[in-house]
Amino acid sequence: MIEQLKIRQFIEEREESLSPYAVRSRLSKGRVVPEEPSPTRTCFQRDRDRIIHSKAFRRLKHKTQVFIAPTGDHYVTRLTHTLEVSQIARTIARALNLNEDLTEAISLGHDLGHTPFGHVGESILNELFPGGFHHNEQSLRVVDCLEKNGHGLNLTWEVRDGILNHSKTGLSKLYGEDWGTVGTLEGEVCKIADLVAYINHDIGDAIRAGMLSERDLPKEALDVLGYSHSERIDTMVCDIIMFSWGVTGKSGGPVQIGMSERVKKAANLLRDYLFENVYSIETRSRMSQEARETLVFLYEYFLKHPEEIPGDVLKCSDTLERGVTDYIAGMTDQYALNLAQKLNC
Repeated sequence: MIEQLKIRQFIEEREESLSPYAVRSRLSKGRVVPEEPSPTRTCFQRDRDRIIHSKAFRRLKHKTQVFIAPTGDHYVTRLTHTLEVSQIARTIARALNLNEDLTEAISLGHDLGHTPFGHVGESILNELFPGGFHHNEQSLRVVDCLEKNGHGLNLTWEVRDGILNHSKTGLSKLYGEDWGTVGTLEGEVCKIADLVAYINHDIGDAIRAGMLSERDLPKEALDVLGYSHSERIDTMVCDIIMFSWGVTGKSGGPVQIGMSERVKKAANLLRDYLFENVYSIETRSRMSQEARETLVFLYEYFLKHPEEIPGDVLKCSDTLERGVTDYIAGMTDQYALNLAQKLNC
């Protein structure tokens, strides 16, 4: 009956009303391994569902965003960050008449490869692994080969491209020289939504942790963006939509995702303040040092005991170092701490 109703085709027909610059699911560049299309879902809806049902997605709830092993219940985790990015990105995509399903799939999958202990963990694995470690590349490894017991999720080219290219370098300013590009406008939306989300929720976490107060934030930025969490997000999202309106095809403006100079300058000011007064301090905290000791111990231990690494992880790796890195990167904070303690007895 569902096959006769042709639900997917109806959805694809509705996509014809999207912006001329939006990605149509029927025109996707496809998957590495071709599959029969779903009778009820477009290829991007299918990708979204595969990501949500993956083990890597579930583990995000126990992975650090900024603060390692916080004692409060309201700190942001990698999972809640991902959901915030998805919500912000979908709002922008809907307003600009882009493909919301593609935007959502990229957003939900963008951090699947993040390490335990947040950016501290990423920095440590980058030092340990000879090939260097970057969470966006690891996220692609997760969906390409590590998930489903080493078979991967076989996602579409557009979602994979958005996941790989969402990341900025640690020192990259908003639309700075090393901002990089994504292959779709939907991917660009996710990239900027990631920054909007983390700037604002990291301020909230830093205040919650007692590292700063609202009055410590640079007034020049707050005068532009707003004096509350919701005001700042609303200002940034509305500015992105207005600046990027040419993407809808309803005006003669440039076809690009971005921010006005005024809002971009204020956002970069807040971002710089966080790097100087929160991130750099957190990396020197007692928990960050414990995280370093934990990951170094686990890396060295599994190099000596590769037989203890799950086989489905090793079969995806061309070297032992790669396999050890894949295994550790997939761990949650608490699992890594408990395992190191158990193995170090």
